[in-house]
Amino acid sequence: MSNGWVLPDDVLRGAQAYTPRPTELADLELLLSGAYAPLTGFMTRADLTSLARRGRLADGTPWPVPVTLHVPAALAEGLDPHDPQRRGLLLTDGEGAPVAGLEVTDLWPARDGLVGVGGGVRRIGDGGHGPFQRLRRNADEVRALLPPGRVLGVIADRPLHRPQLAQIAHAARTLGAHLLVMIPVGDGVASALPSEALVRSVFAARDRMPPATIVAVPLSRRADEISDALLRARVSAAYGVTHLLTTGEMLSGAGLRVLVPRELAYDNRDGQWRWREDIPPRNRRLALSQAEIDDLLDRGFPLPEWHTPPAVAKELARARPARRHRGLVIFLTGLSGSGKSTIARGLADVLREQGDRTITLLDGDVVRRELSAGLGFGKADRDANVRRIGWVAAEIAKHRGVGICCPIAPYAQARATAREMALTVGAGFLLVHVATPLEVCEQRDRKGLYARARAGLLTGMTGIDDPYEAPVDADVVVDTTDLTVDEAVRRVMEHLTEHGWVEPRLQST
Repeated sequence: MSNGWVLPDDVLRGAQAYTPRPTELADLELLLSGAYAPLTGFMTRADLTSLARRGRLADGTPWPVPVTLHVPAALAEGLDPHDPQRRGLLLTDGEGAPVAGLEVTDLWPARDGLVGVGGGVRRIGDGGHGPFQRLRRNADEVRALLPPGRVLGVIADRPLHRPQLAQIAHAARTLGAHLLVMIPVGDGVASALPSEALVRSVFAARDRMPPATIVAVPLSRRADEISDALLRARVSAAYGVTHLLTTGEMLSGAGLRVLVPRELAYDNRDGQWRWREDIPPRNRRLALSQAEIDDLLDRGFPLPEWHTPPAVAKELARARPARRHRGLVIFLTGLSGSGKSTIARGLADVLREQGDRTITLLDGDVVRRELSAGLGFGKADRDANVRRIGWVAAEIAKHRGVGICCPIAPYAQARATAREMALTVGAGFLLVHVATPLEVCEQRDRKGLYARARAGLLTGMTGIDDPYEAPVDADVVVDTTDLTVDEAVRRVMEHLTEHGWVEPRLQST
C-alpha cells in the first residue's frame, strides 16, 4: 500500500479507466474520506497475508477486514507497478465520472478472470455528486463539528420508530453524550429502503431525538455479521464516536464502548416506552416486527401512532406505497411455443382495461429485434438478452409502471438477476412459469423451430440441444396443455389480486 502520491497528473490523465463494483466504490469513498484511517488505499498481497495470519496490516496496524479492489485480467495487462507510465488507474463512478486515481503498487491473480490491485488512492474532482451529498462529510470535518466529551454513535440502517428513538434518548441521557447518527447510503449498501428514502425517514424523526449530528456514510455489508460489526466500530471511531449503540453482534473495537440496548415495550397505562420487564403483560404492547411493518405498508394500512411518529410513517408510505400503487415486473418464462407471449398479451390487455398503471409489454421477439439485435443464442448472449430485458422492466417498475416480459429465459441465474434488479428499485417481481411440456410445444411448433432443430438445421434450441432450467421459485405455474389463454390469464390475475398488486374488480358480463 502506497503511503504517498508520486504519480504526476499527466500520467493519470492518460491512464486506463475502471468502474469498481458498488461495494468497492463504497470502500473507495471511505478511504478518500479518512473513515478507514490509517488505511490510505486498497490492500496489497502483503497486507492481505498479514491480515489473515495476524489480524494486522503488513506495517503492524490492527485492522478487521480485507479492503480490496479486483479488475478484469484484460485491463490488468495494461498495468505495471514498475513502469511510471503504466502505474496509474483512474477509478470512476457508475456514471463514468472520475472519482479517484490509484497508484498501482501490486498486482496478483485473484479468481474468475480477475486480478487484485493494491495501492494508494487520491481524490479527483469536486468530491462527487448525488442526493444528500452535503451529508457525506469526511471524518476530519465531522470530528470538528462534535462538541468535546462523549459521543454516542447510532448507525441508522433502518427507519427509527418510537422504540429505537426511546432507546437512543435513554442512552444519550445516561451517558451525557452528544448524538452522532450515521446513515448507510450508496449502491453497495444493503437496506430495506432506497438510500434517499432512508435519509428522509431519519430526518423525519429528528425532532424526537436529542441534539444530533447526522452524516451519510457508504457502509456496505460484508460477508458476515462479525466483519460488519468490526468495520462499523472502526468507521465510527474515525468519525469521533466513543460509545456505539447497536443491536448487532456484541463486539468492541477501535477503543469503543459498545452498548446493547434492552428490549422496550409500550405501556398502555401512560403511553410511555419502558423496559419490557417493568410493565405488566396485560398493560404492554411489543414493538412491531419488520415483517409486520412491511405487511401494513404493503396493504396500504397506516402505521399505528403509538409505534411510529406520523412524520416517519408518512415518509415510509411514500417510499413503500401499497402494492396496488407500486411498480411491478411480471416475468413469464417457458419453452418456445408454451404460450407465454399469448398470456403476456392477455395480461397486458386486462391490466390496461383497469387503467391503474401504465403497462409496457416487452415481447421476446420484439426485444430481440429492437434491443438485442446482434446477440446470438449461446449462454452468454442469452444471459445478456435477459439482463437487458430485466433492466428495462425494472426501470419501468421503478416509476410505478408494470413491465411484462416473456423471454424463454432458460437459465436460473439470469432470472434471479432480473428479480434482483426489480427488488433493488423497490418494485415487485412476479415469476410466472408457463410449464407447458416439451412434447406439446413441439406439436404446436408454429415457427418450425423444433422441426429444424430435430433435423439438425438449427443448434442451441432450448429443450432440444440446450437445457431449460425449470424454475423452482416461480410465484405462479400454468400449463396451457389443457388450459385456455383466458384461464391462464385469470390465474395470474387471481394471484395479483390475492397478494394486493391489483385491486379486486367486478367482472362485467
